[in-house]
Amino acid sequence: MKKYLVLFWTMFKIGLFTFGGGYAMIAIFEHEFVEKKKWLSSDEFLNLVSIAETTPGPIAINASTYIGYRIGKILGSVIATIAMVLPSFIIILLIAIFFNKFMDIKIIQDAFKGIKVVVIFLIISAGIKLLIKLEKNVFNYVVLILTIILMIVFSLFAVNFSAIFYILISGFIGLLILLIKNKKEKKVNKNV
Repeated sequence: MKKYLVLFWTMFKIGLFTFGGGYAMIAIFEHEFVEKKKWLSSDEFLNLVSIAETTPGPIAINASTYIGYRIGKILGSVIATIAMVLPSFIIILLIAIFFNKFMDIKIIQDAFKGIKVVVIFLIISAGIKLLIKLEKNVFNYVVLILTIILMIVFSLFAVNFSAIFYILISGFIGLLILLIKNKKEKKVNKNV
């Protein structure tokens, strides 16, 4: 029972105090579940981010559901998901009720300006940490460089290209290379 309470409280805190969505939460997830609680290894965390990004739904919800399942199977995933969603639900409900008066308050407007800056830092920080932990090989570097170039070019020319396509194309290239590699290995094994 204790692990479920710890899981709920941890996810609730992350959901309550993280602004900027799932990408901003990645660094906090890593700190909390890899470094502090050691519930996940670095490799498991990288896999978690990949799976949470490529499956339908918000990355924060997908990640919390996965972590919950890893810690406490189905009940853990339900508890983690509810704990992650609950703070946002309560805050959005309160904002919806008091929205016009809430946004007219100067101090609230200024607070949100500051929060936007921190969100950018959290997203960049998470990206740098993932980049550092990425396996150093030619394939990963080629895909990374091509993706960056394409994103810059598409942004400059205002081409609307969904991030989903980057993921699907990279996955397809990875599978293609794996198939080619396996075919070569089979050929070598037959000749030996």
